[in-house]
Amino acid sequence: MNEWDFLYENTRLEGVTVNGVFYREGDLVRLKPKPGADILDMVLAGKIGVIEAVEQDFENNIHFAIVMEDDPGKDLGMLRQPGHRFFFTPEEVELIREPE
Repeated sequence: MNEWDFLYENTRLEGVTVNGVFYREGDLVRLKPKPGADILDMVLAGKIGVIEAVEQDFENNIHFAIVMEDDPGKDLGMLRQPGHRFFFTPEEVELIREPE
């Protein structure tokens, strides 16, 4: 096995349970960046986004790819285009509604 094969593995998960709450693609969340977050995360604090993907990295850390609800380029985010998806840990989001 080539050491770079991990780059091609599917790291997308169906969902993840955090503190008894199951998060999955399509869920609406409010962003709550951790203290010491970078300036972009701070600007997004309190905003609502939709989980575009639940992903697990090579070190088994979980990340949510979030597309902002009020982004005029939301369709680009759903197409996984750079600049329209933002990554947050499960501890940095709060579920506000289950998908309908």
